Amino acid sequence: MKDVVHKSLNGVNVDQLMDTIEAVKNDKENAAFKFRAKTKWMNGGRCTTEIKDFYGVKQEDKSRTKPFFLEGDEPSILLGSDFAPNAVETILHALGSCLSVGFAYNAAARGININSLSIDMEGELDLQRFLGLTDEIRPGYKSIEVKINADTDAEYEDLYQLMEHVKKTSPVMDIITNSVPVKIELN
Repeated sequence: MKDVVHKSLNGVNVDQLMDTIEAVKNDKENAAFKFRAKTKWMNGGRCTTEIKDFYGVKQEDKSRTKPFFLEGDEPSILLGSDFAPNAVETILHALGSCLSVGFAYNAAARGININSLSIDMEGELDLQRFLGLTDEIRPGYKSIEVKINADTDAEYEDLYQLMEHVKKTSPVMDIITNSVPVKIELN
């Protein structure tokens, strides 16, 4: 029996990526996912979020045998114990992570080898509304600057097109730049 060799680029199994794209093309319901998280407040600004099960490809996924835990806190200047990043810092992590995955996967699909990739981000916000001092200023980020540093074998124009594609297809970029309905209820 001959071993099957899968093409891999940037740590991405390109054959499996193309199979996934075909599976969604053939049945759009394969693209529907529901991710879940449960956050528990600990003390002060500290909390822990547990992430494990999710729904995807028309079924509950049980492949994760252990949950992931994300810690949250506030810096000491904001009365926290500085045990972990705060929520707005984890938004930057989520954005950077999503852009990184999108960049690597889409580069692999286009045959672009990535030697190194880093993403620098800076978000600017004003705490006045969070502190209840005004209704005139939004409580979230006013702006986020992202700088992608990529060492690849691609020409600049190809890299620029890749970046533009990733900006348009990143779920976290979409969540940040578009209004998402959020229903909050008290149990």
